[in-house]
Amino acid sequence: MPRPLRADAQRNRARVLAAAESVFAAEGIDVPVDVIAEKAGVGVGTLYRHFPTKEKLFEAILIERVGEIAAEARGRLQAEHPGPAFFGFLEHLVIESARKRDLILALAGAGVEIEVAAASAKEELNQAVTDLLLRAQAAGAVRSDVSASVVLSLIGGTCMAADHPGTAGPAEMLGIICDGLRAGGPIA
Repeated sequence: MPRPLRADAQRNRARVLAAAESVFAAEGIDVPVDVIAEKAGVGVGTLYRHFPTKEKLFEAILIERVGEIAAEARGRLQAEHPGPAFFGFLEHLVIESARKRDLILALAGAGVEIEVAAASAKEELNQAVTDLLLRAQAAGAVRSDVSASVVLSLIGGTCMAADHPGTAGPAEMLGIICDGLRAGGPIA
């Protein structure tokens, strides 16, 4: 088991991740690591100590983003009203995806497969969304015939469709999805 990072090393790692996310989103994935290190205020050696390859840096960004989304879902589990908590999470997910769209496109262009790079983080997200969904279903706010994987697929498709010219915006599509997920709606 690896030793925990010292506080200064944790700060450096966080600064490198934040800088890389910003630079990749703004300039694409071909940016030299020297630019990322400079923006993070660390030396290139420090960057490579934490992330020996650019691919490892991509993976770390993906894992962090998926972990943040899972934490958001878990944070809503104690909400007094499960239905609004669930639908609020979906809205948050769509907003965050739109805000981070440039980063997502840059990482997709890198060929990094989230299923491989972030398998455990993705499972953590699926479990958090499942828990949030089950709670909303138990409260009678969400149809009982949907799963977290269906919900995540619908949201992912909505975010991807929003990039195509002439399509509705993600908020408009999310409204229709939420109407379809609500309990008491028509089930075909």
